[in-house]
Amino acid sequence: MANDSRPGSATLTRDTDGARLSLAGDWTLPHYVDLHRKAGDLAGTLGDDVRVDIDGLGTMDTSGAFVIAELLGSRRTQALAQDGSLPPARRALLKTVGDAIDTYCTGVPRRRDAGFVVMLERIGRAMSSFGRQTARLLGFIGVTLQGFATTLWRPRRWRVTPLVSHIEQTGLDAVPILALLSFMVGAVVAFLGATVLANYGATIFTVDLIGFAFLREFGVLLTAILLAGRTASAFAAQIGSMKAREEIDAIRTLGLSPIELLVLPRVLALLIALPLLTFVAMLAGIVGGGLVCIVTLKMSPSMFLTVFQADMSVSQFFVGIAKAPVFAFMIAVIGCMEGFKVSGSAQSVGEHTTSAVVQSIFVVILLDAVAALFYMEMGW
Repeated sequence: MANDSRPGSATLTRDTDGARLSLAGDWTLPHYVDLHRKAGDLAGTLGDDVRVDIDGLGTMDTSGAFVIAELLGSRRTQALAQDGSLPPARRALLKTVGDAIDTYCTGVPRRRDAGFVVMLERIGRAMSSFGRQTARLLGFIGVTLQGFATTLWRPRRWRVTPLVSHIEQTGLDAVPILALLSFMVGAVVAFLGATVLANYGATIFTVDLIGFAFLREFGVLLTAILLAGRTASAFAAQIGSMKAREEIDAIRTLGLSPIELLVLPRVLALLIALPLLTFVAMLAGIVGGGLVCIVTLKMSPSMFLTVFQADMSVSQFFVGIAKAPVFAFMIAVIGCMEGFKVSGSAQSVGEHTTSAVVQSIFVVILLDAVAALFYMEMGW
């Protein structure tokens, strides 16, 4: 039987009598690929005036009937099923396939939402994601504070060696880049202040501008943003890599706490390092601004220091340095939390490392804005 099988064919001819489509051979599953390709070549070329010749049609099964129905369309397939020259079984098969195409293969119209509705949907999803992320962050903060409370009164459980190592990594190694960055920003602020205040004959107040800017805002803000990009990403990548290699599961299997072992030393290290780095940033920024005042405004170093000492009080320093521990805690917690959220792949490590940097910078700027409003209301 297999040797007598003839592959199906579909031939379109045109003569004086008009166009004619001749279907011949076996329209069965073994020939489905070729039949489907031939039907695709003829798609769009069969008008309503094309006559269908089925005298040479051989064996036909469901797959062949489906290709014929796709080629001719449901209406003409139904008409072909009424042809008395076909055996009753083939007429029933063509009719069944034609009915099935009418019933199940009709396109489902897609409802087109208005742009405003889509915008509201995206806003809602973003707010829902923000709420879930905030809840996770608050929960992780609670777990971290619980770990502090558990180990605070047990000196034997303090991890001094990791603490010192993280202080070196997050603090000492960041001094050069932070000092250079603060120095350059201080010079830029001094240039801008001198340019604007020169119009009012008040260039002497450039000293006050530099002092207020770096003691209250820029010193701690530049330090926090730099560490958010440098340290939060490092924490997320380190813990995320451990999560991907199942080292955190091994820590839990040994009966140890990952919070106590991995999170607390990092948080404590940043709580110690960020205030010290903030002080370095304040000094570097003031030095950079002072150098610009000395060079461009022809101000003597003693005059700069005299004006600075007369107008700047110690309270301005405390206003700025008080924000450093809060920023440090949030940066460290966010970096560690994103590391624990890694699912196990290298792509997940990269995604959560990026997320840690973005979230840390956002939280730092948000808290700085809230602190500025609070200080303004308090008159500090």
